[in-house]
Amino acid sequence: MTHYPIKRIPRGLSILSLLVVGAVLAYLAIIGAKVVPTATEYMAVKNAVKEAAQTGTTVANIRQSFDRHADAGYISSIHGSDLDVSKANGRFVVAFNYQKEIPLGGPAYLLLKYSGSATGAQPADK
Repeated sequence: MTHYPIKRIPRGLSILSLLVVGAVLAYLAIIGAKVVPTATEYMAVKNAVKEAAQTGTTVANIRQSFDRHADAGYISSIHGSDLDVSKANGRFVVAFNYQKEIPLGGPAYLLLKYSGSATGAQPADK
């Protein structure tokens, strides 16, 4: 009786599929590298708006305060003149809304929309 070796079924990725998976992962890493700075800038904008709302006493003062924070925090997507400043219950409410386009290649873009608001401190009783 002759024993024949059992034929094994190949497992794993072929070279071509490994290259395709690697290319997709590299593309996703590149997109992530482009998105992270915009998310970091958004966090800086939120902090600057919160600080401006807490310390501002007039609309112009709030916008100037935001511009100072924006200059120090390397914020380039939004300016003090873009802020929507209103008053509710004796407090300033500062809102912002902006978007960033990230080119993906050719005519394709990734559009990120950022928005938020902050409420100022309660005015002192006189």
